Parts: sequence; structure tokens; C-alpha cells
Amino acid sequence: MTAATPLLSLRGVRKEFPGVVALDDVDFEVRPGEVHALLGENGAGKSTLIKVLTGVYPRDGGEMSLGGGTLSPQSVGEAQAAGISTVYQEVNLLPNLSVAQNLLLGREPRRFGLTDWKQMNAKARETLTRFRLDIDVTRPLGAFSVAIQQLVAIARGVDQRAKILVLDEPTASLDASEVEVLFDILRDLRTAGLGVVFVTHFLDQVYALSDRITVLRNGRKIGTFETAELPRPKLVEHMLGYELQGTASSHASRGTVTEGNDAALEMDSACVSGSVQEISLAAQSGEAIGLAGLLGSGRTEVCRAIFGLDTLSSGRIRRNGRDVHITSPRGAIAKGIALCPEDRKANGIVGELSVRENIALALQARRGWWRPIPAREKRAMAEKAITDFKIATPDADKPVRLLSGGNQQKVILARWLAIEPDVLLLDEPTRGIDVGAHAEILRLIHQLCERGMALIVTSSELEELVAFSHRVIVLRDFRQIAMIEGEDITEDAVLQAIAS
Repeated sequence: MTAATPLLSLRGVRKEFPGVVALDDVDFEVRPGEVHALLGENGAGKSTLIKVLTGVYPRDGGEMSLGGGTLSPQSVGEAQAAGISTVYQEVNLLPNLSVAQNLLLGREPRRFGLTDWKQMNAKARETLTRFRLDIDVTRPLGAFSVAIQQLVAIARGVDQRAKILVLDEPTASLDASEVEVLFDILRDLRTAGLGVVFVTHFLDQVYALSDRITVLRNGRKIGTFETAELPRPKLVEHMLGYELQGTASSHASRGTVTEGNDAALEMDSACVSGSVQEISLAAQSGEAIGLAGLLGSGRTEVCRAIFGLDTLSSGRIRRNGRDVHITSPRGAIAKGIALCPEDRKANGIVGELSVRENIALALQARRGWWRPIPAREKRAMAEKAITDFKIATPDADKPVRLLSGGNQQKVILARWLAIEPDVLLLDEPTRGIDVGAHAEILRLIHQLCERGMALIVTSSELEELVAFSHRVIVLRDFRQIAMIEGEDITEDAVLQAIAS
């Protein structure tokens, strides 16, 4: 097989669901030693294509081949046996088992018919050395951070001697140094002839790593391009179907915030045992406060403390000039505070419920379960949200777990805005979101500020923090180390504060 001969080939692949053609005559190929980026907006068909490739869904048309032989996996196990290994955005390992058990699950070394724990642990340590991870492989996987869990999941995929490695948003939970470690490994695997399918929304990473790019839109292939020959504006145009303009407003367009009034929300020297320490902030109505910092700096923990998921050990929270004691999300909701969490799968959506039921959840919780929302009101609420937020779904009855990640995020936003909060906490609202949805959420942030809502937004994307924030609070090691305001808010200023 020559370098130009496809290792993996899909021709005319089609996949239908009731009322929806998810993939329509899609061609896709990966060459040996190639990193091939698969891009498109949420709902474009990327996840469906991966699930057809890996045996989760049977295809309804077309042909697939791997290494020159016909490929028709009927299960994930069959796909893995054929040489296709997949690592998903949300870590899907077993947190109660040890790191070593997760790495070698189903491939445990045995001696006299029993698991050879010594050999398994030694092999796990050897595997993780390639990823520059020096951790105790006998500890439960759940004892480690999400970033380390993601690296373990990727290490497991690589260690399965795959011909094709599918990475679905592998860097979403990694910091810059961990991303570089992963990229070093992928470059080594590329040299060894492995084919890599790279699904991501980080365009910088696409251009840093990939050899070719295939773009999907609305279930159809738009084209395959050599990465070095495709300018970024043209890539965005292919993904969206139109030229993207005005995704990030300049600081001057944010407007001003009236000072001197009681803040919509204040934290005064707030501390949580084992977590945030001495955090002080004040968000005026119509103001967006950005929280910046490296992974593990305490951004999420600040949101958890405000929303009552973690209880303050000292300090105070004030709403409109009055002290409030918030010890639960129910209490936060009662005070007009809403939270869109970072991990939408674990803490946001209720997967088995419909889009309509998910949108109605917060309003129903505030009213109380003894006062059910009338079916007509639920339908109207859902239909309005689907239209306003451009949620890609055939109807409001579809289980929300079947929607793409970006559309799930829109459902969560619609749910909280239905209760008309005064303070909205957005924890990484654009994580794992495509370019179009990213732009829509940034526009929504500006609109909510214009309506007088106070927003506190965490983001690892400095460009977007600079675009919408009236103030940026920089965190490190769960402490506040800087606050940048007004015209001083620039990417360089935030980076310098983080590095100081």
C-alpha cells in the first residue's frame, strides 16, 4: 500500500433516522500516516459518520473498506477487532476501576488463568510513559482530573494497536502542555503509518496537526482539502455556507455599565474549604465578568460556589446589596441565579428526556412539581426555543441525547433563560462548539448584557473573553491574582497576568 492509497475508504455512505437524513452520499478517506481533520458545525454529521464507521449505527447505503478489505462492523467490538479505535470527547472509561485496569480492560495479562496484576501495572506504567504521565496506575481512574482521564483514554486507544485512531474532540479537557504532549504522540504515530481521524472545533489545532481536512455540512460532504492550501476564512465559509462576519465584537461595541448602583451579584472574600480562596468580584446589571486562568485555576469552582453546589466556609455573597445564604441550586434559582455547567452531558442535559422536557425543567422546578406546567405551555416554550436558538432537531419530542453537542448546549441555555434569571453563570459555554454555534453564543452574551442581565463567564479561549468581557478576573491555584478592566482588556494583558 502506497502513501497515496487510502487506508480507510468510505464511498456514498448514507444514514437515515426517522424524518432526518443524517448522512447523504458521503465520501471520506484516510491515508496511511495521515492526520485527517473531520470538521463541520454541530449537526453536520460528524458524530454520525464516526458511529457508522465504528459499528454503533448500521449504514443505510454506501461502501466502506479498511486496508483494502470490506468493512461492515456490526458493533464497536467488531470495529476494534478490525483495527479502528475511538476516543470520545466525554471520557467513557470506568472511574471505579484503576488506571491500569482501564488501560488493559479486556486485554489483561494472565498467569495460571488469573490476572497478573504485577505485569498489568508494569505494562500500564510503560504505556503512560509515552504520554509523559507519571501517576499511580493502581489508583481509581476517577481520583484523577478530567484531563488525565482523557489522556488515559487516548493512551488506551493507541495501545490497542489500531490501524485507524478516531479522536473526537480529544483536547477539549486538556491544557496547552497536555495538548502538545498529545500532538507529539500523534506525530510519532503518523510516522509509524497510523491513520488518524481528528474531530475538533479548535481551528488552530487543525492547522498545527492535520494533513487534510474534510468538511461536512447538513449531512453532506462539502469537500476535502489539503490543509496547507486552505486559508482559514475559506474553511469557515465552507463550514457555515456563508462568510462569517462579526463573530467577536470589539471592546468599544460592548457599551458601558452604570457604576454606583448595588451590584446584581457580589462575592466578598469568598472561600470554600479545599477550593476557592479569597475571591472578590462584583457584577453589575448589563455586565459580563470573564473568569480566566489555566486548567485547574478555580474558574469552575467559583461558579459552583455562587450556584450553591459548594458551600462557602467564609466570606459572603450579596444580591442587589443584600447578603444571601445559598446552600443549594434550588436556593440559587430562587435568588434569580442560573448556571450552564461545563460538562453538559453529566450535569446539564437529562439524556432520556425529550428536548421539550429538558427546556421546561428549570421552570418546572421553580414552580414546584405539585404545579405541573400545562402541556400547551410546554409545547409553545419548546417551539419558541427551537426557533430562537436554531436548535437542529426534527421536533421537540426527540430525546436530547440524540442531538449534537452544540444543540444540547442550546437546549440548556434555553432552559435557563426560560426562568428569566438576573444572573447567568456560563461555564465554558463554547467548549466543543462549532464555529457557527460559537458565534451565536457570543452574540447571545452581548444581547443578554443589553437586556440588563449580569453574566459571569469562564472560558479557556482568551479571544472570546476579550470580545465580551467588561472585566476579566484572572485566577491561579484557586486564588484571584488580577483584575483587568475596560480598554486594558487584551489577550496579551490576560496572558501576562496568568504568567506573572
